[in-house]
Amino acid sequence: MSELTVGYAAMLEQFHPSEAVALTAAAEEHGFSGCMAADHFAPWVPSQGQSAFVWNVLTAVGERTTGDLGPGVVCPSFRWHPAVVAQAAATLEAMYAGRTWLGVGAGEALNEHVLGGYWPEAGERSRRMFEAVDLITQLFEASVAGKDTKFAGEFFRMETTRLWTMPDAPPPILVATAGPVNAKKTGRHADGIITVGAPPEKIEMLLGKFADGAREAGKDPDTMPKVLQLHLSWAPTDEEALDNAVREWPNGGMKFGKADIRSPHDFAAMAQLVRPEDFEGRMVISSDPDVHRQHIQSLLDLGFDRVYLHNVGRNQQEWLEVFGREVLPQLHR
Repeated sequence: MSELTVGYAAMLEQFHPSEAVALTAAAEEHGFSGCMAADHFAPWVPSQGQSAFVWNVLTAVGERTTGDLGPGVVCPSFRWHPAVVAQAAATLEAMYAGRTWLGVGAGEALNEHVLGGYWPEAGERSRRMFEAVDLITQLFEASVAGKDTKFAGEFFRMETTRLWTMPDAPPPILVATAGPVNAKKTGRHADGIITVGAPPEKIEMLLGKFADGAREAGKDPDTMPKVLQLHLSWAPTDEEALDNAVREWPNGGMKFGKADIRSPHDFAAMAQLVRPEDFEGRMVISSDPDVHRQHIQSLLDLGFDRVYLHNVGRNQQEWLEVFGREVLPQLHR
């Protein structure tokens, strides 16, 4: 069983890329290890204010830190052709061997609609994602073997090619999912799973489906990465922690699917309806580090080997110091 690693979730929707890199380096100094960086074309709400190009940021993070790193998550489907995602991920792994992973998801209109293409319903988005995973896997395997390959699927075509800059071993492909059908498919098609904080019974169900899919494909789910991304709000007082959540991360209190909403301005209008009680059961908001520690540990006990923490406020430096001192040393698998 691998050791637990607690990483930093670099929210490129909130922080200028230079600041996000500096915060990731600071996180490592305080005992965090690893970086999950968001791939967005737009922030959720205009007040968050940023949306840097994830691959540039990850490269800078690779230079400044020693832990793992990857995009959380890229949609290899609308803005990106899967072959381009494969090239980006292979290059990152060639530069930082053994440290990187490729996180992929089915996408959200907020980021993907910018090219003006058709935006399909959820089922088709999932099918596109898994076909993209198959294409990337095929391209990785052929390229490692020094061979060309081609692909013709329902959604994607790739003419004969290979990745000429290819690491000795490809980065693992981790699929982000929160539903049972996709969790099982993830076990079959991918190398690991990413999910977000949810009630324990839901997470147990997802990890169970993931394990079922892995076994169907002849893989051992116990050896596959199980990754959690967790949003939280900590500040020196409960009032500040709550204010940070409502002001900085109102999308965390929106109890509906967000994948079809196209504009940060629309999210801002919806944010006017978010109330403090809307975060209950969705995100821990507390000034007490031990409350956060207990919640994180309760989720880790379900079987994750990696967690990336996102404190939704701008008080990153202060939070890194407190959690590095009072929370991280007590977390375990």
